[in-house]
Amino acid sequence: MKYLVAIDQGTTSSRAILFDRQGQLCGVSQKEFGQFFPDDGWVEHDANEIWKTTVEVVRDLMVKNGLTTGDLISFGITNQRETTVVWDRGTGEPLHRAIVWQDRRTADWCEAQSGSTFAELVTERTGLLVDPYFSATKLAWLLDHVDGLRERAERGDVAFGTIDAYLLYRLTDGRVHRTDATNASRTMLYDIHRGCWDNEILSALSIPAAMMPEVCDCAFDFGVTQLFGDDVPIRGMAGDQQAALIGQGCFREGEIKSTYGTGCFVIVNTGNHALKSDNRLLSTVAYQLEGQKTYGLEGSIFVAGAAVQWLRDEMQLIRSASDTEGLVSDAGGVYLVPAFTGLGAPYWDPNARGALVGLTRDSGIPEIVTATLQSVGYQTRDLIDAMVADGVSVSAVRVDGGMVVNNWVVQFIADMLGKPIQRPVVTETTALGAALLAGLQSGVFKDLDALAELWQLDRSYSPKMAPERAETLYRGWQGAVRRVRSYV
Repeated sequence: MKYLVAIDQGTTSSRAILFDRQGQLCGVSQKEFGQFFPDDGWVEHDANEIWKTTVEVVRDLMVKNGLTTGDLISFGITNQRETTVVWDRGTGEPLHRAIVWQDRRTADWCEAQSGSTFAELVTERTGLLVDPYFSATKLAWLLDHVDGLRERAERGDVAFGTIDAYLLYRLTDGRVHRTDATNASRTMLYDIHRGCWDNEILSALSIPAAMMPEVCDCAFDFGVTQLFGDDVPIRGMAGDQQAALIGQGCFREGEIKSTYGTGCFVIVNTGNHALKSDNRLLSTVAYQLEGQKTYGLEGSIFVAGAAVQWLRDEMQLIRSASDTEGLVSDAGGVYLVPAFTGLGAPYWDPNARGALVGLTRDSGIPEIVTATLQSVGYQTRDLIDAMVADGVSVSAVRVDGGMVVNNWVVQFIADMLGKPIQRPVVTETTALGAALLAGLQSGVFKDLDALAELWQLDRSYSPKMAPERAETLYRGWQGAVRRVRSYV
């Protein structure tokens, strides 16, 4: 038996996950790392700590399962997207903390571009909106604020990448500076139609083109690592949400997945057409294979599982996420709008801030916990409604991620959408997608049809709540959102 290993580098932890040739999960190693909040709305990671924890979990996975490199077919990498790293080409050492996708430090600059010709150009070329969420303005900020960085970058001494490119660089001992089309499409610097870095946008932001990685297919011979013993090839790469789409087997136009991790991200496969949204959703590369792009329409929620972490760590209302299912009740008119780092789609309001709305004297822990879980269903409804308004036909939604082990949450999502929700047997679909890409390039799987056949249904949830009740709750949510918009 030989295995595929997915390196799943997320927002709060690094993981290594072992899959067999049938796509079954065989082992997991996970390690959390630090979060830094140096100012209001700023979020940073220590890229060296990300690198260290990644190496540790791979080694731990191999030891726990009694594996050598001879037992490994190949690695796949999936990662938190948009998070921005700059490093020394010679040493691989990061030159500043990584600026995380949640970071809002460039919000004022982005807001000033509203309605400008530059904003129109960005949407036309990249499928995105000008927003601090994406890598471009984070990178521009680093070039403007780190002493000597711009001069070194112009000399070609500095590399830029999202987390996937940084890990690949370190895994290959600085021999390879590459990314894949899905991660490139999230930088706000990549023309998703022509399939190249956009020199006009780079120039407008004063970003030297020499910093940029080579863009490749998602299934590709990215390089070889010797870090864990003998050579092991790295043959799969995709940003976490696109990897989840692949892991969910959503290869036909119109198929939808929704992933509930730190945030929540809904993607619908739009085939070979990059759909232009009239409702502030994003067009993105869903995956690219053999040079052919498949596009997706995406809605991004910044806070989902992170709200449960907030209940646990900051509010100390629960000891673990699993406690929430036993506390749910009627929220009693309480709404949590978890706009801790602004609101994502379809609002795109970086200045919104979180709030508990509707508290009364008898509101307690059960109501606050319930409102927190319900916020995930309401935000998913925001995205699905926007997709329907853009012409997407929704028949069912496949869900995954850490939150979907909570049956109450999944049922509430079904009630809010009024649509069936499908949970797969393997809910670690982000890691699975990376492993499947590596297996596809390695010849383990013949084609996408073979990947789709691996998907197995665990449970389907049908709406149970009366539609009138669901609409009343959702109208209350919309009122709560209006109260937090542009709070700052």
